[in-house]
Amino acid sequence: MDSNSLHALDLVSSSGHTLTEEEKTVLLTSLIILKKSFKFNRVLFWGRIFGLNNDYFIALGRGEDEMHEQKYLYSFNCLDWYLLPPSTDSMVQEVSKAARGHFMGDPSHVYEHVERQSKGEEAEAEDLVIKVTEENRLVVTVYQIDQEVSVVPRGAFIKRPHELVLVNRSFMGLSYSEAGKLENFLHFTKQKNMKKRSILEMADLNPVIDFMDLLSDDIPKGSWHLRFECADQVCVIRSHLWLGLTFYHIPKTPQHGYVYFGYGTKNLDLPFML
Repeated sequence: MDSNSLHALDLVSSSGHTLTEEEKTVLLTSLIILKKSFKFNRVLFWGRIFGLNNDYFIALGRGEDEMHEQKYLYSFNCLDWYLLPPSTDSMVQEVSKAARGHFMGDPSHVYEHVERQSKGEEAEAEDLVIKVTEENRLVVTVYQIDQEVSVVPRGAFIKRPHELVLVNRSFMGLSYSEAGKLENFLHFTKQKNMKKRSILEMADLNPVIDFMDLLSDDIPKGSWHLRFECADQVCVIRSHLWLGLTFYHIPKTPQHGYVYFGYGTKNLDLPFML
């Protein structure tokens, strides 16, 4: 959610979570300072991950390339921000094995996991202790949520030559009928699902704007819930995979965004719930 559109949090507050007026005021000021300090083109309020002792407020800074030049920062008070390192494959593997339960709200907290290993049939088993800091868990969680459930309307971004992804300044929003169809919303990540399409479907695609995966192609079906709220004036989409991720779009306007309020845990039971 763009830092200039924090008032739109009221449009997605039906999920039960939002920010106080004091938090909004402090956040708006600090994100402006953050943008100048790091020389970002845009700064977005990404969301809030709840912890037992403290909550993590997450901000997302973007460079000229909206998709490939991104940096995440976290704060406990919406005022002081700390840069998160980029996620790596080894970090993802360690976190998936060691980190469980709720976040503590302490970046230095260490999660431990003991794995039983054996060198051979007759060799004695050895214990392998995997240690992961909560800061690394925060990095991986934010990265995975963005990779799996970040949402944008079709046409809101364009891809220029040399893979440069920019905001489409001529985007004036989807119509009400278009906003009611899940196939008009895309994952804001590199295309992963190379689904084979018919010649008729390919004829309707525009490579400038159709370079991301469709939400309607997600498996399992039913991973998303789309409805109109606020007297049917706002399209709201919620993820069932990462509970707490909410996207909004006001049809016939360029206003859109997503925000996450949750515990940073993936709903692994989703296939059995549908």
